[in-house]
Amino acid sequence: MLETEAIFNRALKYSYTRKKFFLLFPALVVCGILIVVCHTFWLGANPWVRASLAFVPAFLCAGIMMTVGVPLIRLYHDEIKEKKLSVNNTLRQSWKLMGGIASLIVPILTAYLVLWFVLGLFYLLKHIPSVGETLGMVLSFGPFLLILGSFFLSLVNLLLLFFMPPVVALKSAVRWELAEEVLLKICHQPFIHLKLLVMGLLPLIIIVGILISAATMTGMALFVMERTWTISLQWFFIMIPFAALLTPALVFFFNFAAESFIFLQRRAKK
Repeated sequence: MLETEAIFNRALKYSYTRKKFFLLFPALVVCGILIVVCHTFWLGANPWVRASLAFVPAFLCAGIMMTVGVPLIRLYHDEIKEKKLSVNNTLRQSWKLMGGIASLIVPILTAYLVLWFVLGLFYLLKHIPSVGETLGMVLSFGPFLLILGSFFLSLVNLLLLFFMPPVVALKSAVRWELAEEVLLKICHQPFIHLKLLVMGLLPLIIIVGILISAATMTGMALFVMERTWTISLQWFFIMIPFAALLTPALVFFFNFAAESFIFLQRRAKK
């Protein structure tokens, strides 16, 4: 308990480094633009397309965040060792690893697209004349299981986002077998892994909750709702300060991910 408190406080202490802020902020802006664009298409889409616009941005943003997480964790490691921080050198040394870790999202995204395609078949069956409504009622368990599978993939995505970047950054290796090892360790010791994940997410959840509440109240009071493109522009301009305020919480997330990796390594040796 005391050790997890110490690593939490240390990760929080180094969450406001300017160089890490300017490394992560552009990536968050890219993710924000992706979410705003998907939200724009979501407004006028049918339920099947909306399902993809809800999950695909999350997988793509996770890939972007994992890519940026590798140099962020290496910079944090240098901070702890009291070495001079050099973003350019860290990026140069991490380039291949960043490309490799981003590719880990491809199997998860492919699996989701298969689920989404099968979900589309259920929507087609539902619209068959005369019998479609009956088929949709009888086969309603199918879409339920497919959407449940999508949430399961999202959970795997989140676990990899937290536990994979420190493995790649500190071991200087990236391959799918490493991801499988990480997931197996989580299955064998779920309590400690989920405890560390929740601790890493805690500041992020608090800040996101406050920011979403503020953005929602702003939208209710000030947004012009007549045109889709107007709504999108309004969300785009809100997204920029949203990303800036979210950056320290995400820096902490990766700092704590690195601390958790070292903590688990030490725990395994005891």
